[in-house]
Amino acid sequence: MLYLVSTAALKRSVTCIFCISKLLFIFTISFLSLSFSVNAAESFTLESILAVATTQNPLMKAAQAREEAASAQVVTSRTFGNPQLEIGAGPSRYRTPGVGGNANWGAAISQPLDFPDVRAARRNVAEYQVEVATIGIELAKIDLRTRVKSAFYDVLQRQAILKLAEDNRNLLKDIRGRVKLRVDVGESPKYELIKSDTELLAAERDFQSASVRVLEGKAYLKGLVGDFIPSDFQLIGELPMKETLPSITQLREKIDNTAQLKQVKAAINSSEANLKLQKALINPGIIVRLGIEQDPDLRQLRLGVQIPIPMWDQRRGQISQASAEVSEVNAILNDRELVIKRDIEAAYNRYMIAQGQLSAFEDGLLAQADAVLKVAEASYRFGERGILDYLDAQRTQRGVRKDYLVARFEYVNTMLEIERLLGFEFLEKTQ
Repeated sequence: MLYLVSTAALKRSVTCIFCISKLLFIFTISFLSLSFSVNAAESFTLESILAVATTQNPLMKAAQAREEAASAQVVTSRTFGNPQLEIGAGPSRYRTPGVGGNANWGAAISQPLDFPDVRAARRNVAEYQVEVATIGIELAKIDLRTRVKSAFYDVLQRQAILKLAEDNRNLLKDIRGRVKLRVDVGESPKYELIKSDTELLAAERDFQSASVRVLEGKAYLKGLVGDFIPSDFQLIGELPMKETLPSITQLREKIDNTAQLKQVKAAINSSEANLKLQKALINPGIIVRLGIEQDPDLRQLRLGVQIPIPMWDQRRGQISQASAEVSEVNAILNDRELVIKRDIEAAYNRYMIAQGQLSAFEDGLLAQADAVLKVAEASYRFGERGILDYLDAQRTQRGVRKDYLVARFEYVNTMLEIERLLGFEFLEKTQ
């Protein structure tokens, strides 16, 4: 009976210990899961990165500040000059002997008034400057979005190369283990082990280099966005390989509507308005004066107008400078058109080359490299070829894969360059 009781107690103790262990296991797993979820790197899509960059990037804030400053100039151009108050007093002395002296005083107020053409020209200059600054914000946004997109896709490409290097390292570790086993049993010469060790060291070097390049790409992307994203983050997305560009003829038709040319044209309007302003300022306006003078025996009220006479200063220097600025901005417009056309042609040619390279990879090179590697691996397994042939085929296949990844990024990057030049988004916005 005592034995049965002890056995039952033992069973209850074991059951209790099992339950406690189970609870501790569940608690540990939950704690680790919670810790992982807290410490896991935050993930960002392309749109979330762009949203943060366009609101927090210092260059965008600087462009917005320039627009605010230009808007303030419009307010200034509509403001009238302040009136001037003049007050004076002093003693009066009569020239006739025996006549006493008394004090005199006077007060006057003057108001400068610009001519309507001067005010209109000054207002036009300010308003065109606002237009230039507003288009400047658009240009800054286009440039920033293009750079962020390029950096985003560059990180994805570097991560793909890192994955390729990691897979290659793991494969070479497996090959090295098999070679060592064959060398140990005497089926292969020792130089095969030396060769596999060398290849493994090279693969480890490539893996470490690819890891550093991923960190560099993320650091550059973070520099574009700002400190509003954590140092350790992940990206969600893929390269938009299905997207294509319109024909070169259609791209040329969009040149006149680019933000770059719009800004230069607004600058031309502003410089022409400034030229009109400088000519109008030869005779800018009048000054209306109302005053009162009190002598001991006489009070006088006076209403007068002051008109400047452009006798010595006819603003020849200012007019010549404004005229030169008009010529300069027109020359800049012509140069900008030529540069955009040239850069679009060059970028489109690179796009066509990248497209042809992708077709070559996808239509044959990738499959051929994989097939050669499979044949070399099978030949090595059956002893028909040595380790050198197998490693050479493996190296060739890896090189083809890496070149394919580079060609993919170049294909996307050429489209981004044309996006920046024209200011139109050809790649899909949501990744």
